[in-house]
Amino acid sequence: MNILWDFDGTLFDTYPAYTRAFSAVVGEDIPEKEIYQKLKVSFAHAARYYDVSSEKEAEIKEIIKKLVPTDLKPLDQIEEVLKFADKNVIMTHKKRAQVLAILQYYGWEKYFVDMVAGDDGFPRKPNAASYKYLHNRHGIDLAIGDRELDLLPAKELGIRTCMFQGQCEAADYQLENYADFFKLDFLVSK
Repeated sequence: MNILWDFDGTLFDTYPAYTRAFSAVVGEDIPEKEIYQKLKVSFAHAARYYDVSSEKEAEIKEIIKKLVPTDLKPLDQIEEVLKFADKNVIMTHKKRAQVLAILQYYGWEKYFVDMVAGDDGFPRKPNAASYKYLHNRHGIDLAIGDRELDLLPAKELGIRTCMFQGQCEAADYQLENYADFFKLDFLVSK
């Protein structure tokens, strides 16, 4: 099985650190749970929702850029899924150097055969160009993401989709945790 992964919120639990960065700049009077929910839609959505100025947005991004790998933990039990896959690839809006630094810190670069990163010149999700590129190279069987935005390009290409910790119409499957990955019906029926 060849799996296409989103990075933030799917492979690594990055949203708590992003939420703290956003809260530090926008104001601590906004509940972090609310900020977290807006960031899960997208950073741009949260910035629009809270009417964040371009200066404040740059300040938040600067804090995020300074995060170190220990601030961004792998999600529980995901390593078993990575080991199970024949091939794992990543499609992320995060810059390649940032992703590689995190993967190398955890010794996980060995699990991934390819990646499209935010600075590789592809249009942003939900445009399917990067997914098509990865699918043509690796024959993707399943795309896993934590936002509808991560699944729409795969759905467009006829690839099975799995929503992690959420629900949306584009998802063929939902997972609350990776311990349940091996219970997905298309794996059980093999």
